Amino acid sequence: MIEKSKVIFGNKISDKDYNSALKSKKSYIKKYGDDSNTDYKIRVTDNKVIGPILGVKNVEVTSSIPSSEGSMDINKGIIVGNIRMGFGHYRISMAMASYARHLGYTPYWMDLNSYSETTCTKVIGAQNDLYSLGSRLSKNPIFNKLVWEPMNYEGFRALSYNSKDQKNAELMAPVYKNVPKDIPVIATHAWPAQAAVHAGMKYVVNAIPDNWPMALHLSEGSVHTIQCKNAYMGYRILNGMNKKKVCKPMPQDALVYTGHYIDYELVSNVESDCAARIARKKNAEPMRFLLTIGGAGAQKEIFAEIIKHLIPYIKKNQALLYVNVGDYRNVWDQLLSEIPEMNSFKTEHMDNWQDTVSFAEKALDPKQHISGIHGFYHKDIFEAVYTTNLLMRSADVLVTKPSELAFYPIPKLFIKRVGKHEMWGAIHSAEIGDGTLECRDIPHTIQMLDLFLETRLLDEMCESIVLNKNMGIYDGAKKVVELAVKLKEG
Repeated sequence: MIEKSKVIFGNKISDKDYNSALKSKKSYIKKYGDDSNTDYKIRVTDNKVIGPILGVKNVEVTSSIPSSEGSMDINKGIIVGNIRMGFGHYRISMAMASYARHLGYTPYWMDLNSYSETTCTKVIGAQNDLYSLGSRLSKNPIFNKLVWEPMNYEGFRALSYNSKDQKNAELMAPVYKNVPKDIPVIATHAWPAQAAVHAGMKYVVNAIPDNWPMALHLSEGSVHTIQCKNAYMGYRILNGMNKKKVCKPMPQDALVYTGHYIDYELVSNVESDCAARIARKKNAEPMRFLLTIGGAGAQKEIFAEIIKHLIPYIKKNQALLYVNVGDYRNVWDQLLSEIPEMNSFKTEHMDNWQDTVSFAEKALDPKQHISGIHGFYHKDIFEAVYTTNLLMRSADVLVTKPSELAFYPIPKLFIKRVGKHEMWGAIHSAEIGDGTLECRDIPHTIQMLDLFLETRLLDEMCESIVLNKNMGIYDGAKKVVELAVKLKEG
Protein backbone atom coordinates (compact mmCIF):
# COMPACT_ATOMS: atom_id res chain seq x y z
CA MET A 1 0.00 0.00 0.00
CA ILE A 2 1.32 3.44 -0.97
CA GLU A 3 1.81 5.69 2.04
CA LYS A 4 -0.75 8.49 1.93
CA SER A 5 1.81 11.16 2.84
CA LYS A 6 4.06 10.23 -0.11
CA VAL A 7 1.54 10.03 -2.94
CA ILE A 8 -1.84 11.82 -3.05
CA PHE A 9 -4.17 10.70 -5.84
CA GLY A 10 -1.16 9.70 -7.91
CA ASN A 11 0.74 12.94 -7.24
CA LYS A 12 4.16 12.27 -5.73
CA ILE A 13 5.14 14.45 -2.80
CA SER A 14 8.70 15.80 -2.83
CA ASP A 15 11.22 14.32 -0.41
CA LYS A 16 11.49 17.72 1.24
CA ASP A 17 7.76 17.95 1.91
CA TYR A 18 7.54 14.32 3.01
CA ASN A 19 10.39 14.83 5.47
CA SER A 20 8.58 17.90 6.75
CA ALA A 21 5.51 15.72 7.36
CA LEU A 22 7.63 13.19 9.26
CA LYS A 23 9.09 15.99 11.33
CA SER A 24 5.61 17.29 12.16
CA LYS A 25 4.47 13.90 13.42
CA LYS A 26 7.65 13.43 15.49
CA SER A 27 7.12 16.86 17.01
CA TYR A 28 3.60 15.95 18.14
CA ILE A 29 4.80 12.62 19.53
CA LYS A 30 7.43 14.47 21.52
CA LYS A 31 4.79 16.84 22.94
CA TYR A 32 1.86 14.48 23.43
CA GLY A 33 3.16 10.92 23.17
CA ASP A 34 2.23 8.06 20.84
CA ASP A 35 -0.73 6.00 22.06
CA SER A 36 -0.90 3.67 19.05
CA ASN A 37 -0.64 0.65 21.32
CA THR A 38 -3.27 1.84 23.80
CA ASP A 39 -6.41 -0.30 23.75
CA TYR A 40 -9.05 2.43 23.93
CA LYS A 41 -12.52 1.11 24.73
CA ILE A 42 -15.75 2.79 23.71
CA ARG A 43 -18.75 3.80 25.79
CA VAL A 44 -22.07 4.54 24.07
CA THR A 45 -24.33 7.02 25.87
CA ASP A 46 -27.42 9.07 25.08
CA ASN A 47 -26.85 12.68 24.04
CA LYS A 48 -29.14 14.58 26.42
CA VAL A 49 -29.40 17.73 24.27
CA ILE A 50 -29.72 16.69 20.63
CA GLY A 51 -30.52 13.05 21.37
CA PRO A 52 -34.26 13.73 21.82
CA ILE A 53 -34.27 15.96 18.72
CA LEU A 54 -31.91 14.15 16.33
CA GLY A 55 -31.58 10.67 17.84
CA VAL A 56 -27.87 11.17 18.50
CA LYS A 57 -25.88 8.85 20.73
CA ASN A 58 -22.41 9.82 21.94
CA VAL A 59 -19.40 7.56 21.46
CA GLU A 60 -16.90 8.15 24.24
CA VAL A 61 -13.36 6.82 23.93
CA THR A 62 -11.42 5.91 27.08
CA SER A 63 -8.85 3.52 28.51
CA SER A 64 -10.39 3.74 31.98
CA ILE A 65 -12.95 0.96 31.50
CA PRO A 66 -12.08 -2.76 31.16
CA SER A 67 -14.37 -3.38 28.19
CA SER A 68 -16.58 -1.43 25.82
CA GLU A 69 -19.94 -0.35 27.25
CA GLY A 70 -23.10 -0.07 25.21
CA SER A 71 -23.57 -1.62 21.80
CA MET A 72 -23.48 0.05 18.41
CA ASP A 73 -26.09 -0.99 15.84
CA ILE A 74 -23.94 -2.45 13.05
CA ASN A 75 -26.89 -2.75 10.67
CA LYS A 76 -28.57 0.61 11.26
CA GLY A 77 -25.76 2.71 12.74
CA ILE A 78 -23.91 5.60 11.09
CA ILE A 79 -20.93 7.30 12.73
CA VAL A 80 -20.78 11.08 12.41
CA GLY A 81 -17.08 11.89 12.84
CA ASN A 82 -16.27 15.49 13.60
CA ILE A 83 -14.20 17.95 15.57
CA ARG A 84 -15.11 21.09 17.38
CA MET A 85 -13.19 23.80 15.55
CA GLY A 86 -15.52 26.73 15.67
CA PHE A 87 -19.18 25.74 15.34
CA GLY A 88 -19.24 24.86 11.64
CA HIS A 89 -18.26 21.19 11.75
CA TYR A 90 -20.67 20.55 14.62
CA ARG A 91 -23.49 22.21 12.70
CA ILE A 92 -22.83 20.15 9.56
CA SER A 93 -22.64 17.03 11.71
CA MET A 94 -26.05 17.83 13.16
CA ALA A 95 -27.45 18.03 9.63
CA MET A 96 -26.04 14.56 8.89
CA ALA A 97 -27.47 13.20 12.14
CA SER A 98 -30.85 14.77 11.37
CA TYR A 99 -31.16 13.02 8.03
CA ALA A 100 -29.71 9.77 9.36
CA ARG A 101 -32.50 9.67 11.92
CA HIS A 102 -35.14 10.69 9.37
CA LEU A 103 -34.04 7.84 7.09
CA GLY A 104 -34.23 5.30 9.91
CA TYR A 105 -30.62 5.12 11.09
CA THR A 106 -28.97 5.73 14.45
CA PRO A 107 -26.34 8.53 14.34
CA TYR A 108 -23.31 7.91 16.60
CA TRP A 109 -21.45 11.11 17.44
CA MET A 110 -17.64 10.88 17.51
CA ASP A 111 -15.99 14.21 18.32
CA LEU A 112 -12.26 13.59 17.94
CA ASN A 113 -11.60 16.78 19.88
CA SER A 114 -13.37 15.50 23.01
CA TYR A 115 -11.24 12.50 24.02
CA SER A 116 -8.96 14.33 26.41
CA GLU A 117 -6.66 11.44 27.33
CA THR A 118 -5.81 10.60 23.71
CA THR A 119 -2.98 11.89 21.55
CA CYS A 120 -5.62 12.48 18.88
CA THR A 121 -7.46 15.11 20.89
CA LYS A 122 -4.27 16.75 22.10
CA VAL A 123 -3.05 17.18 18.51
CA ILE A 124 -6.41 18.52 17.31
CA GLY A 125 -6.73 20.77 20.36
CA ALA A 126 -3.33 22.34 19.71
CA GLN A 127 -4.28 23.12 16.11
CA ASN A 128 -7.71 24.35 17.14
CA ASP A 129 -6.11 26.77 19.59
CA LEU A 130 -3.88 28.12 16.83
CA TYR A 131 -6.82 28.54 14.47
CA SER A 132 -8.89 30.35 17.09
CA LEU A 133 -5.97 32.64 17.86
CA GLY A 134 -5.55 33.38 14.16
CA SER A 135 -9.26 34.17 13.84
CA ARG A 136 -9.05 36.69 16.65
CA LEU A 137 -5.81 38.24 15.37
CA SER A 138 -7.34 38.58 11.90
CA LYS A 139 -9.13 41.69 13.18
CA ASN A 140 -5.72 43.35 12.72
CA PRO A 141 -5.70 44.31 9.01
CA ILE A 142 -1.93 43.86 8.65
CA PHE A 143 -1.96 40.36 10.17
CA ASN A 144 -5.03 39.52 8.14
CA LYS A 145 -3.50 40.61 4.83
CA LEU A 146 0.00 39.21 5.32
CA VAL A 147 -0.67 36.04 7.31
CA TRP A 148 -4.26 34.92 7.85
CA GLU A 149 -5.85 35.29 4.41
CA PRO A 150 -2.83 33.85 2.52
CA MET A 151 -2.74 30.86 4.88
CA ASN A 152 -6.49 30.18 4.58
CA TYR A 153 -6.50 30.67 0.83
CA GLU A 154 -3.20 29.32 -0.50
CA GLY A 155 -1.40 27.67 2.44
CA PHE A 156 -4.17 25.15 3.10
CA ARG A 157 -4.52 24.63 -0.66
CA ALA A 158 -1.19 22.83 -1.14
CA LEU A 159 -0.80 19.06 -1.47
CA SER A 160 2.19 19.37 0.85
CA TYR A 161 -0.21 20.52 3.59
CA ASN A 162 -2.33 17.42 3.05
CA SER A 163 0.79 15.27 3.23
CA LYS A 164 1.53 16.68 6.67
CA ASP A 165 -2.07 16.22 7.79
CA GLN A 166 -2.10 12.62 6.64
CA LYS A 167 1.03 11.88 8.64
CA ASN A 168 -0.37 13.58 11.75
CA ALA A 169 -3.68 11.74 11.30
CA GLU A 170 -1.86 8.46 11.92
CA LEU A 171 -1.78 9.63 15.55
CA MET A 172 -5.57 9.99 15.51
CA ALA A 173 -6.40 6.47 14.32
CA PRO A 174 -6.33 4.76 17.77
CA VAL A 175 -9.69 6.32 18.75
CA TYR A 176 -11.38 4.02 16.20
CA LYS A 177 -9.63 0.87 17.54
CA ASN A 178 -12.71 -0.78 19.09
CA VAL A 179 -15.30 0.77 16.79
CA PRO A 180 -16.93 -1.87 14.53
CA LYS A 181 -15.24 -1.44 11.15
CA ASP A 182 -18.41 -2.14 9.14
CA ILE A 183 -20.32 0.91 10.39
CA PRO A 184 -20.25 3.73 7.79
CA VAL A 185 -18.45 6.93 8.81
CA ILE A 186 -19.56 10.38 7.69
CA ALA A 187 -16.78 12.84 8.54
CA THR A 188 -17.39 16.58 8.50
CA HIS A 189 -13.69 17.42 8.60
CA ALA A 190 -10.78 15.74 6.86
CA TRP A 191 -9.10 14.61 10.10
CA PRO A 192 -11.89 12.26 11.25
CA ALA A 193 -12.00 10.90 7.69
CA GLN A 194 -8.23 10.44 7.47
CA ALA A 195 -8.10 8.84 10.91
CA ALA A 196 -10.95 6.48 10.00
CA VAL A 197 -9.19 5.37 6.81
CA HIS A 198 -5.89 4.85 8.70
CA ALA A 199 -7.81 2.81 11.30
CA GLY A 200 -9.30 0.49 8.69
CA MET A 201 -12.91 1.73 8.71
CA LYS A 202 -14.37 0.27 5.51
CA TYR A 203 -16.94 2.86 4.42
CA VAL A 204 -15.90 6.49 4.84
CA VAL A 205 -17.54 9.61 3.37
CA ASN A 206 -15.60 12.86 3.68
CA ALA A 207 -18.15 15.70 3.61
CA ILE A 208 -16.11 18.73 2.50
CA PRO A 209 -17.42 21.90 4.17
CA ASP A 210 -15.90 24.62 1.94
CA ASN A 211 -16.34 25.32 -1.76
CA TRP A 212 -12.88 26.83 -2.26
CA PRO A 213 -10.88 23.74 -3.35
CA MET A 214 -8.06 23.06 -0.87
CA ALA A 215 -5.90 19.99 -0.29
CA LEU A 216 -6.63 20.50 3.42
CA HIS A 217 -9.96 18.74 2.79
CA LEU A 218 -8.61 15.64 1.01
CA SER A 219 -8.79 12.19 2.58
CA GLU A 220 -7.77 9.64 0.00
CA GLY A 221 -9.49 6.33 0.62
CA SER A 222 -12.83 7.99 1.36
CA VAL A 223 -15.53 9.28 -0.97
CA HIS A 224 -15.50 13.08 -1.02
CA THR A 225 -18.73 15.10 -1.24
CA ILE A 226 -19.14 18.78 -2.08
CA GLN A 227 -22.00 21.23 -1.67
CA CYS A 228 -21.51 23.38 -4.79
CA LYS A 229 -20.98 22.53 -8.43
CA ASN A 230 -18.66 25.50 -8.86
CA ALA A 231 -16.14 23.64 -6.68
CA TYR A 232 -16.41 20.32 -8.50
CA MET A 233 -13.84 20.92 -11.20
CA GLY A 234 -11.38 22.57 -8.81
CA TYR A 235 -11.37 19.47 -6.63
CA ARG A 236 -11.50 17.05 -9.55
CA ILE A 237 -8.26 18.35 -11.09
CA LEU A 238 -6.73 19.40 -7.74
CA ASN A 239 -6.50 22.87 -9.20
CA GLY A 240 -3.52 24.91 -8.02
CA MET A 241 -2.66 22.41 -5.31
CA ASN A 242 0.88 21.91 -6.62
CA LYS A 243 1.57 25.51 -7.62
CA LYS A 244 1.62 25.82 -11.43
CA LYS A 245 2.08 22.10 -12.11
CA VAL A 246 -0.78 20.15 -13.62
CA CYS A 247 -1.90 17.56 -11.06
CA LYS A 248 -3.19 14.09 -11.75
CA PRO A 249 -6.95 14.30 -11.17
CA MET A 250 -9.09 12.65 -8.54
CA PRO A 251 -10.84 9.50 -9.79
CA GLN A 252 -14.43 10.15 -10.81
CA ASP A 253 -15.87 7.89 -8.11
CA ALA A 254 -13.90 9.70 -5.38
CA LEU A 255 -15.85 12.96 -5.73
CA VAL A 256 -19.63 13.46 -5.61
CA TYR A 257 -21.77 16.62 -5.75
CA THR A 258 -24.60 16.37 -3.23
CA GLY A 259 -25.91 19.88 -2.55
CA HIS A 260 -26.02 21.78 0.74
CA TYR A 261 -25.73 19.91 4.04
CA ILE A 262 -28.99 20.98 5.74
CA ASP A 263 -31.10 19.40 8.50
CA TYR A 264 -34.31 17.60 7.57
CA GLU A 265 -36.25 19.80 9.99
CA LEU A 266 -35.23 22.91 8.06
CA VAL A 267 -35.56 21.52 4.53
CA SER A 268 -39.00 20.02 5.12
CA ASN A 269 -40.35 23.38 6.34
CA VAL A 270 -38.86 25.67 3.67
CA GLU A 271 -42.17 26.55 2.00
CA SER A 272 -44.09 27.28 5.21
CA ASP A 273 -41.22 29.23 6.80
CA CYS A 274 -40.73 31.38 3.70
CA ALA A 275 -44.48 32.00 3.46
CA ALA A 276 -44.46 33.17 7.09
CA ARG A 277 -41.59 35.58 6.35
CA ILE A 278 -43.40 37.08 3.40
CA ALA A 279 -46.61 37.39 5.44
CA ARG A 280 -44.84 39.20 8.29
CA LYS A 281 -43.36 41.65 5.79
CA LYS A 282 -46.75 42.22 4.14
CA ASN A 283 -48.43 42.77 7.52
CA ALA A 284 -45.75 45.30 8.62
CA GLU A 285 -44.69 43.11 11.54
CA PRO A 286 -41.16 43.66 12.92
CA MET A 287 -38.48 42.08 10.77
CA ARG A 288 -36.62 39.42 12.71
CA PHE A 289 -32.84 39.52 12.45
CA LEU A 290 -30.86 36.54 13.82
CA LEU A 291 -27.27 37.47 14.75
CA THR A 292 -25.12 34.43 15.39
CA ILE A 293 -21.58 34.61 16.69
CA GLY A 294 -19.43 31.60 15.80
CA GLY A 295 -17.08 29.51 17.90
CA ALA A 296 -14.18 31.94 17.56
CA GLY A 297 -16.29 34.90 18.74
CA ALA A 298 -14.61 37.15 16.22
CA GLN A 299 -17.49 39.33 14.97
CA LYS A 300 -18.61 41.15 18.11
CA GLU A 301 -17.55 44.62 16.92
CA ILE A 302 -19.53 44.30 13.69
CA PHE A 303 -22.60 43.08 15.52
CA ALA A 304 -22.38 46.04 17.88
CA GLU A 305 -22.69 48.44 14.93
CA ILE A 306 -25.61 46.44 13.52
CA ILE A 307 -27.44 46.58 16.84
CA LYS A 308 -26.86 50.34 17.16
CA HIS A 309 -28.32 50.86 13.70
CA LEU A 310 -31.37 48.71 14.39
CA ILE A 311 -32.30 50.11 17.81
CA PRO A 312 -34.40 52.99 16.32
CA TYR A 313 -36.31 50.38 14.29
CA ILE A 314 -36.75 48.22 17.40
CA LYS A 315 -38.18 51.26 19.24
CA LYS A 316 -40.74 51.68 16.43
CA ASN A 317 -41.49 47.93 16.43
CA GLN A 318 -40.19 47.62 12.90
CA ALA A 319 -37.38 45.19 13.78
CA LEU A 320 -36.52 42.67 16.47
CA LEU A 321 -33.31 40.83 17.24
CA TYR A 322 -32.27 37.33 18.18
CA VAL A 323 -28.64 37.43 19.34
CA ASN A 324 -27.04 34.02 19.85
CA VAL A 325 -23.59 34.43 21.43
CA GLY A 326 -23.11 30.66 21.61
CA ASP A 327 -20.93 29.73 24.58
CA TYR A 328 -19.44 33.25 24.86
CA ARG A 329 -21.40 34.86 27.71
CA ASN A 330 -18.78 37.61 27.86
CA VAL A 331 -19.76 38.76 24.36
CA TRP A 332 -23.36 39.39 25.48
CA ASP A 333 -22.19 41.25 28.58
CA GLN A 334 -19.82 43.38 26.51
CA LEU A 335 -22.60 44.28 24.06
CA LEU A 336 -24.86 45.38 26.92
CA SER A 337 -22.05 47.47 28.35
CA GLU A 338 -21.19 49.12 25.02
CA ILE A 339 -24.82 49.71 24.02
CA PRO A 340 -26.78 50.70 27.15
CA GLU A 341 -29.95 51.23 25.07
CA MET A 342 -30.17 47.44 24.68
CA ASN A 343 -31.17 47.07 28.32
CA SER A 344 -34.58 48.63 27.71
CA PHE A 345 -35.49 45.99 25.14
CA LYS A 346 -33.59 42.89 26.26
CA THR A 347 -35.02 39.52 27.21
CA GLU A 348 -32.31 37.09 28.29
CA HIS A 349 -32.37 33.36 27.63
CA MET A 350 -29.25 32.44 29.53
CA ASP A 351 -28.16 28.81 29.84
CA ASN A 352 -31.74 27.54 30.08
CA TRP A 353 -32.30 25.02 27.32
CA GLN A 354 -36.00 24.43 27.97
CA ASP A 355 -36.61 28.18 27.90
CA THR A 356 -34.82 28.43 24.53
CA VAL A 357 -36.75 25.50 23.06
CA SER A 358 -40.05 26.95 24.32
CA PHE A 359 -39.26 30.39 22.90
CA ALA A 360 -38.35 28.91 19.50
CA GLU A 361 -41.68 27.07 19.40
CA LYS A 362 -43.59 30.19 20.47
CA ALA A 363 -41.87 32.27 17.78
CA LEU A 364 -43.25 29.96 15.08
CA ASP A 365 -46.83 30.71 16.13
CA PRO A 366 -48.15 33.59 13.98
CA LYS A 367 -50.59 34.55 16.75
CA GLN A 368 -47.77 35.27 19.21
CA HIS A 369 -46.38 38.81 19.33
CA ILE A 370 -42.61 38.99 19.80
CA SER A 371 -40.61 42.19 20.12
CA GLY A 372 -37.36 43.63 21.42
CA ILE A 373 -33.94 42.01 21.69
CA HIS A 374 -33.61 38.39 22.73
CA GLY A 375 -30.18 37.23 23.88
CA PHE A 376 -29.19 33.55 23.96
CA TYR A 377 -26.22 31.96 25.71
CA HIS A 378 -25.54 28.31 26.50
CA LYS A 379 -22.49 26.80 28.15
CA ASP A 380 -23.12 23.39 26.59
CA ILE A 381 -21.67 23.23 23.07
CA PHE A 382 -24.61 21.29 21.62
CA GLU A 383 -27.07 23.83 23.01
CA ALA A 384 -24.91 26.75 21.86
CA VAL A 385 -24.79 25.48 18.27
CA TYR A 386 -28.31 24.11 17.91
CA THR A 387 -29.93 27.30 19.27
CA THR A 388 -29.25 28.92 15.91
CA ASN A 389 -30.95 26.02 14.13
CA LEU A 390 -34.00 26.34 16.38
CA LEU A 391 -34.25 30.12 15.88
CA MET A 392 -33.62 29.99 12.14
CA ARG A 393 -37.09 28.83 11.22
CA SER A 394 -38.85 31.83 12.81
CA ALA A 395 -36.21 34.38 11.80
CA ASP A 396 -36.47 36.53 8.69
CA VAL A 397 -32.80 37.37 8.07
CA LEU A 398 -29.71 35.51 9.28
CA VAL A 399 -26.73 37.82 9.82
CA THR A 400 -23.51 35.80 9.66
CA LYS A 401 -20.06 35.55 8.20
CA PRO A 402 -20.06 33.49 4.97
CA SER A 403 -18.97 30.20 6.54
CA GLU A 404 -21.04 26.99 6.88
CA LEU A 405 -24.18 29.06 7.51
CA ALA A 406 -23.89 30.45 3.98
CA PHE A 407 -25.59 27.29 2.74
CA TYR A 408 -28.72 27.39 4.93
CA PRO A 409 -32.21 28.04 3.45
CA ILE A 410 -32.92 31.40 5.04
CA PRO A 411 -32.36 34.94 3.69
CA LYS A 412 -28.84 35.92 4.71
CA LEU A 413 -26.87 39.11 5.21
CA PHE A 414 -23.17 38.32 5.02
CA ILE A 415 -20.76 40.33 7.14
CA LYS A 416 -16.99 40.32 6.72
CA ARG A 417 -15.39 36.90 6.39
CA VAL A 418 -12.82 35.36 8.74
CA GLY A 419 -10.40 33.79 6.25
CA LYS A 420 -10.38 34.37 2.48
CA HIS A 421 -11.68 30.88 1.67
CA GLU A 422 -15.02 31.89 3.19
CA MET A 423 -15.70 34.50 0.52
CA TRP A 424 -16.84 31.76 -1.88
CA GLY A 425 -19.75 30.95 0.41
CA ALA A 426 -21.15 34.43 -0.13
CA ILE A 427 -20.47 34.31 -3.87
CA HIS A 428 -22.34 31.02 -4.20
CA SER A 429 -25.25 32.23 -2.06
CA ALA A 430 -25.61 35.44 -4.09
CA GLU A 431 -25.56 33.37 -7.29
CA ILE A 432 -28.49 31.19 -6.19
CA GLY A 433 -30.34 34.17 -4.72
CA ASP A 434 -30.59 33.26 -1.03
CA GLY A 435 -28.00 35.67 0.38
CA THR A 436 -26.29 39.02 -0.11
CA LEU A 437 -22.82 39.81 -1.29
CA GLU A 438 -20.18 39.82 1.45
CA CYS A 439 -20.32 43.19 3.21
CA ARG A 440 -16.69 43.84 4.07
CA ASP A 441 -17.23 47.05 6.00
CA ILE A 442 -19.86 48.64 8.23
CA PRO A 443 -21.35 51.09 5.66
CA HIS A 444 -22.15 48.29 3.22
CA THR A 445 -23.57 46.18 6.05
CA ILE A 446 -25.87 49.04 7.05
CA GLN A 447 -26.88 49.51 3.43
CA MET A 448 -27.98 45.87 3.24
CA LEU A 449 -29.94 46.16 6.50
CA ASP A 450 -31.86 49.06 4.99
CA LEU A 451 -32.51 47.13 1.77
CA PHE A 452 -34.08 44.30 3.75
CA LEU A 453 -36.20 46.73 5.76
CA GLU A 454 -37.29 49.01 2.95
CA THR A 455 -37.46 46.95 -0.28
CA ARG A 456 -38.63 43.55 -1.59
CA LEU A 457 -35.22 41.96 -1.06
CA LEU A 458 -36.57 39.58 1.60
CA ASP A 459 -39.43 38.44 -0.65
CA GLU A 460 -37.03 37.88 -3.56
CA MET A 461 -34.74 35.71 -1.45
CA CYS A 462 -37.66 33.68 -0.11
CA GLU A 463 -38.82 33.03 -3.67
CA SER A 464 -35.32 31.86 -4.58
CA ILE A 465 -35.12 29.58 -1.53
CA VAL A 466 -38.34 27.79 -2.49
CA LEU A 467 -37.06 27.40 -6.05
CA ASN A 468 -33.71 26.08 -4.79
CA LYS A 469 -35.47 23.56 -2.59
CA ASN A 470 -37.49 22.27 -5.51
CA MET A 471 -34.25 21.80 -7.46
CA GLY A 472 -32.75 19.72 -4.64
CA ILE A 473 -30.03 22.22 -3.77
CA TYR A 474 -30.61 21.76 -0.02
CA ASP A 475 -30.69 17.92 -0.15
CA GLY A 476 -26.96 17.43 0.52
CA ALA A 477 -27.20 15.83 3.97
CA LYS A 478 -29.82 13.40 2.74
CA LYS A 479 -27.67 12.40 -0.22
CA VAL A 480 -24.54 12.01 1.94
CA VAL A 481 -26.35 9.62 4.29
CA GLU A 482 -27.71 7.66 1.31
CA LEU A 483 -24.20 7.50 -0.16
CA ALA A 484 -22.71 6.20 3.09
CA VAL A 485 -25.33 3.45 3.25
CA LYS A 486 -24.82 2.59 -0.42
CA LEU A 487 -21.07 2.15 0.12
CA LYS A 488 -21.82 -0.53 2.69
CA GLU A 489 -24.56 -2.22 0.67
CA GLY A 490 -22.33 -2.25 -2.42
